[in-house]
Amino acid sequence: MDKAFERVWHDGLIYKLMDTSLPPALTRVVANFLQRRSFCVAVDDVLSAPRPIRAGVSQGSCLSPELYAVYTDDIPTLHGNLEDWEDDVMLALYADDSAYFASSRRADLAAKRIQRVLDLLPEWLDKWRMAVNVSKTAALLTGSQRNMPDQLRLRGQAVEWNTRVRYLGVHINRSLRMIPQIDHVIQTSRAARTKLRPILASRLPIRTKSSNIQVLHTPRLTYAAPAWYALCSGLQRQRLQAQQNIALRLIAGAGWYVKNDVIARDLGVETIEEFVRMLTRRAFNRADAGPHPSLHNLAPHLDRPTRGYQLPRDLVTETPDI
Repeated sequence: MDKAFERVWHDGLIYKLMDTSLPPALTRVVANFLQRRSFCVAVDDVLSAPRPIRAGVSQGSCLSPELYAVYTDDIPTLHGNLEDWEDDVMLALYADDSAYFASSRRADLAAKRIQRVLDLLPEWLDKWRMAVNVSKTAALLTGSQRNMPDQLRLRGQAVEWNTRVRYLGVHINRSLRMIPQIDHVIQTSRAARTKLRPILASRLPIRTKSSNIQVLHTPRLTYAAPAWYALCSGLQRQRLQAQQNIALRLIAGAGWYVKNDVIARDLGVETIEEFVRMLTRRAFNRADAGPHPSLHNLAPHLDRPTRGYQLPRDLVTETPDI
């Protein structure tokens, strides 16, 4: 979405809130929060006359993402426009990042469903005064198909087929082996370790230096890992673990002859795989036991070939490789 939070039409948002189960009193509170706002333009020491603000939710407010989610909840899919044998296009919304997903054994059929929903989108955009930045919109085809489907188009502009995209901070490529993501997190972890080197090589207590690693270094290696770590090969997992080993050796000042697992044991630091499995278990337990039915059984087990991809929930059920 182009300038997403700035385009939320106040009257349209209030209309949508009135159409939900939200108590009228809360709707009035939201209306008071949004309406009767104004802005001025300052040039040197001169202020312009105030002008009313009729669109936009305040960025930085904890309420704004919720209001934006309500406003965009009815972005169209193919619901009501499908044959009996067709599956609907899935819509994923997170703040102002929006994505459509379609799956099929034939890439051209999946692409045609995406094109059909893109054809429905302009009417919704015009009605609710929103806009899409087509130049920043990308399409990704996953799987082993060699022939690319026809070019997707939105408002007459081409939506480029890419070999990799970045979605919610995660780099995804066609093979779904997460190699671009591994390269990215390793690069960011190296940068963090470089900045931390004066601290890690100092005479501070080892416990303090270890805490710095767990707070400032490990999160860069494991950002959103419950979603993508299961897709990584053994080699990619070793590359992640190597980054942690380097940091722990720097903390301990250990020689080459000391094994990595001995250093980790003495420092009381779990491996990257153990840490990711803990994060994954916690994420799925909270989703399954939470009050939101749409999050129950998130990323379920699916039937697949014995030698097929692992799935995120496999991190919870399988025995870790130590």
